[in-house]
Amino acid sequence: MMHAFERFGLLINDRVVKTPVGIASMAGIVDASYVLGRAAHIGFAFIGGYSIDAPTMAAAQSLAGAGDRKEFLYEDPVLELRAQIALMEKSDVVPGINLRGSSPDSFRSLARALGDSVVYEIDAHCRQPAMVEAGCGEFYLKNPDKLVAAVRALKEEGVTVSVKIRVGVADDDRALAASLWKAGADILHIDLMDTGAAKLRQIRNSCPLLIIANNSITTFDRMKEMLQHGADLISVARQSDERTLSGLDAAITRFADEEGWYNAPKQLCRGGDIRALAFCCMPVKECPLIPTLARIGMPRDDYIRLKLESVRGTPLEHGSQTCFGSLAFCCKNSSPCMFRNMTLKQHDINPKDYMRLKRELSETIMSRVFQ
Repeated sequence: MMHAFERFGLLINDRVVKTPVGIASMAGIVDASYVLGRAAHIGFAFIGGYSIDAPTMAAAQSLAGAGDRKEFLYEDPVLELRAQIALMEKSDVVPGINLRGSSPDSFRSLARALGDSVVYEIDAHCRQPAMVEAGCGEFYLKNPDKLVAAVRALKEEGVTVSVKIRVGVADDDRALAASLWKAGADILHIDLMDTGAAKLRQIRNSCPLLIIANNSITTFDRMKEMLQHGADLISVARQSDERTLSGLDAAITRFADEEGWYNAPKQLCRGGDIRALAFCCMPVKECPLIPTLARIGMPRDDYIRLKLESVRGTPLEHGSQTCFGSLAFCCKNSSPCMFRNMTLKQHDINPKDYMRLKRELSETIMSRVFQ
């Protein structure tokens, strides 16, 4: 498992995530047994959605009774979830529970009963009218203050919190992401609908949360596109069959072992998110770097100083023959550059280690931007 951490560097709820491929909840379908049957090729999973209070349980009964969809039905959500969590403990998959609650107290009381062994995911995603009328799902996206209150209630119990959202419903997805981060959320699980990478990049540039991209990410090309524009992980729902999951897991593992930084962003000048500041040169010409620094409120001199100080004492400090005298200002290894490559060879730095070092630099920059 330590090898998995060296490969991906992913921790959720203080547990190593063995692969950035996971399963999203599907009401009435994704339970512990569903996850265990696919555990070999996933690193995390959210079972559910589970209704946890009287209004949402009544809504679930209504939906199931109408025959429109499957739902998990039970008399006591605590007993049901305890049993599901116990089953999940048999695997190395990081467990999460997707929850439909209509008040902060509903989430708070459940966390007190179940403890901190799982990730608590607030369902702000369901668009079934009965659930929205019960005060959950997309209701929260139209009432972000109530969603923030639910996040804070869970964080008061000392648990890891994910929020599942659907883009294009809230008034401003970027503002919502920022407010959830400030409220204490740990993970943002995003159903991108048909918006794709552009929307994902906007959200990544608005918060430092761990981001899970969701919706029709069933090929490696699609997965890589999401990772290059801000996602840390991806989740699959309807097509979470063994063939799809094993293919994604194998492909991203090979890619990580070859490249060193499995979700390295595109360069800023090619549409990358702000993590790509790690690849940018000095701000000496008109390019996307200048407006990006202005947008994040970082003076040019601070940017230069931050990069130089961050690489001091590391292999990226080298590079007297590069354009700006340090590998800190060199581009992504996929871009041809004889001066960068000459420096890497001279100091015995292989391309894979170069990208790992750039990832560390990016994390330092992100911590400065979102301090």
